[in-house]
Amino acid sequence: MPQITVDYSASLSDAFDRRGFAGALHPLTEKIVSTPVGTCKTRFRRAEETFVADGAPEHAVVHVELALLPGRTDEVKAELSRAVLDLVRTYTGSAPGAVVHWSVDVTELGTAYCKYVGDAGAGV
Repeated sequence: MPQITVDYSASLSDAFDRRGFAGALHPLTEKIVSTPVGTCKTRFRRAEETFVADGAPEHAVVHVELALLPGRTDEVKAELSRAVLDLVRTYTGSAPGAVVHWSVDVTELGTAYCKYVGDAGAGV
């Protein structure tokens, strides 16, 4: 926890510093929601095709979803959302002619969420 997923338009592949963003995102998340950096996990999913507004090719998308364990107030989740939105914009560099639509959503993991961290070869 948290589970972080970032979807982004393929047209931003060269302009979006994903490793830099994740490297800054994890300590930011720790600061705002008091979760250790070591528990943050971020996945990036390149969207080969996106369609925004009228479908003009210059439109691109970056959407960040942070799923947290329950218990954070709406105010804390809103603070995290705003801070992540500011951060992700700084890691999306120059993409000439692009109109980028950035968004962030902070959600809660369900009660059935569970995890295991260990040696993949250890078996069950």
